[in-house]
Amino acid sequence: MRSLGFANGTIIDLTENAVPLEDRGHQFGDGIYEVTRVYNGRCFALEKHIERAYRSLRQLKIPAVHTYEEFAQMHHLLITESGISDGAIYFQITRGVAPRGHGFPENVVPRLTMSIRPVAANNRLQADGIKALFIPDERWLRCDIKSLNLLSNVLGKQRAKEAGCVEAIQIRNEFVTEGTSTNFFIIKDELLWTHPLSNLILSGVTRSIIIETLAPSLGLTVLEKPFSPEFTHKADEAFICGTTSEITPVISLSGAVVGDGAAGPVTQKLQQAYQMLIDKQCKR
Repeated sequence: MRSLGFANGTIIDLTENAVPLEDRGHQFGDGIYEVTRVYNGRCFALEKHIERAYRSLRQLKIPAVHTYEEFAQMHHLLITESGISDGAIYFQITRGVAPRGHGFPENVVPRLTMSIRPVAANNRLQADGIKALFIPDERWLRCDIKSLNLLSNVLGKQRAKEAGCVEAIQIRNEFVTEGTSTNFFIIKDELLWTHPLSNLILSGVTRSIIIETLAPSLGLTVLEKPFSPEFTHKADEAFICGTTSEITPVISLSGAVVGDGAAGPVTQKLQQAYQMLIDKQCKR
């Protein structure tokens, strides 16, 4: 089992230099990315990730040069060649390689690179919960595009780390948006609240699974409405969600205990339903 990369249609070692100096992703962050989760040697929710990648490419006016079937084949190849049964596959598509200039270059071919690494289950965090803190949302106004421009997210995550927290929950115009690498939900009186889809948040794959599949199966109502940090402090439960975070309880926000300070019953039900869905889709 070993981490591997994929570039120029070839499997490579991650230590190999696969990025040309004039790749626009390298110089401008001119591209998009996705992370897909692998369980038992199978990709989970791959179709949703590919659909979102196509949507991001359209927004950046980057041509989609690979079909869904080709993406699926490349994911399978990385899993097979690496021997990794539980991990994460990162892929990015840039506008391509061209002499540096801000305007879109002509006759450039989009460039795809991929990598796979093993990922250990976060059983302790998912059982015990995490601490998070509020920070100002200082990102650009197209957070719905999963672009390579992540510096604000990186700074926010580092700020959380320095405060002894796992995640930073962002606030824009007095409303909670999302985490630096996750979507955010609160639970009040068994109602799930989360920021509505807009240019201010990413349409998370795990978020959509919760809203479209898990919540209805459990008889839970989801309210996609903006809410304030003050309302969050009145929540019974809170959690972050994402491809690698899955569903992780938040037990403290900026030093204030959320609910009982432990993973709540609704969050636990969602976790169990999510695991059942993974087992169903990724069984050997």
